Amino acid sequence: QVQLVESGGGLVQPGGSLSLSCAASTSGIAFSRYAVYWYRQAPGKQREMVATIHSTGFTVYADSVKGRFTISRDNYKNMVYLQMNSLKPEDTAVYLCKATYVQDYWGQGTQVTVSA
Repeated sequence: QVQLVESGGGLVQPGGSLSLSCAASTSGIAFSRYAVYWYRQAPGKQREMVATIHSTGFTVYADSVKGRFTISRDNYKNMVYLQMNSLKPEDTAVYLCKATYVQDYWGQGTQVTVSA
């Protein structure tokens, strides 16, 4: 079982930065063995995978955020981070964290709004 809690969302102007955090509470399997994903969902749009970090540290990014977003993890703290720079209005969405090891666990999400 894994419980995930996202934080760090808010309102930011275009071109600004935000850092999101995903805190995990696990029982049984070590958090380091999970692949962790950041997804986002904007109103009226499909949920979109933004960034992934595997247990090996290998990362994958959506084309729309490459060069602007950075995913990282601290397995000692059971944390995953998403540093978001050069934010655009189209980045506005609820950002959700997912951890996967055999099955998926989702957090509740944190709202990011990019607006002048």
